Amino acid sequence: MDIRRTARTAYLVVAWLFVACLLVQVFLAGLGVFAGADNFTTHTEFARLFGWLTLILIALAIIGRSGRRQIWLSVLVFGLFVLQSLFVALRESAPVVAALHPVNGFLILLISISIAQRARRILRNPAQATTAEPVAA
Repeated sequence: MDIRRTARTAYLVVAWLFVACLLVQVFLAGLGVFAGADNFTTHTEFARLFGWLTLILIALAIIGRSGRRQIWLSVLVFGLFVLQSLFVALRESAPVVAALHPVNGFLILLISISIAQRARRILRNPAQATTAEPVAA
């Protein structure tokens, strides 16, 4: 098995793992709303625990040459994930902006599902990766 296929396989696994973590995050947020605000600590700590998966997605997309679209979508998810913390930090000074936190979380989930689905297609049909290969001289 070559490194590109191994990286693409790992990318697929990490992408679906990230989606699963996002679903757990929604549940943990629900606990904070319905079972007591002290549960938001778990929501915050879990985000810190699985947030590093976004960097792994970027690295695996590049190593696996999964295509520019996959790379940029992975970078986008990383950026949106970073924005999540920024929105929370603005809850006192700009609550209307902070209210974008759940909307942003929803976007992260949608894009992450798209990434995982496309990763599966690329693994099955490598021609779907559109990264320009270096031209042999």
